[in-house]
Amino acid sequence: MANIGLIIAGGSGARMHQDIPKQFLTVNEKPVIVYTLEAFERHPEIDAIAVVCIEGWENVLWAYAKQFNITKLKYVAPGGANGQGSIRNGVFELEKHFAPDDLVLIHDAIRPMVSSEIISDCIRVATKHGNAITVIPCAEAMIVTDDGVSSDNSYPRDQLKRTQTPQAFRLGEICDLHRSALEQGITNSVASVTLMIEMGRKVYCSAGSEKNIKLTTVDDIDIFKALLFAKRSEWLKP
Repeated sequence: MANIGLIIAGGSGARMHQDIPKQFLTVNEKPVIVYTLEAFERHPEIDAIAVVCIEGWENVLWAYAKQFNITKLKYVAPGGANGQGSIRNGVFELEKHFAPDDLVLIHDAIRPMVSSEIISDCIRVATKHGNAITVIPCAEAMIVTDDGVSSDNSYPRDQLKRTQTPQAFRLGEICDLHRSALEQGITNSVASVTLMIEMGRKVYCSAGSEKNIKLTTVDDIDIFKALLFAKRSEWLKP
């Protein structure tokens, strides 16, 4: 059975207010997407990598893969109209090359700090249960608001999890799920986990980390740089 990393890099990153897509921004002389690819390249249980790439950046992606020795990158699929469309394009491409029982780990290109432990636990849970959603506990007090301005209701945080990626599925099941969603007119679910739940499926949790950040704003880039510095300092300790 194969484990495939599907890296979603189909977005333009408008909230970053940069001239190039955020997954291709250079941080400490390395593009963000390369950090992400390296995490899957290094993991011994990942057999192949595919990328859903924003239009016009495919040649740049292949050039980076060659420059940084990402040998597991085998397939590139085009980005879709939204996140759900991009993931659908990716899993449908993988369906041409892999078996229905193979695992696909769907991961945001802009989560470059994903650890080996997170990937391993995602594979472990998905192998046991058929899917795995990377989550972390909700540490903050949660309130419910109807108008975005005021609230008179809270929600118990121990019943909540914050989802991250990777999110792993049997390839055949996630492809069938996307086909069923299209038939039912569900075309803009915000993540694979929400699509699963909207389609009436149960999902299982694997262990994430607060360090597994998603680079959405310029502030997130600053946090990423700090995490990289801390990681480098740890490596340099005698």
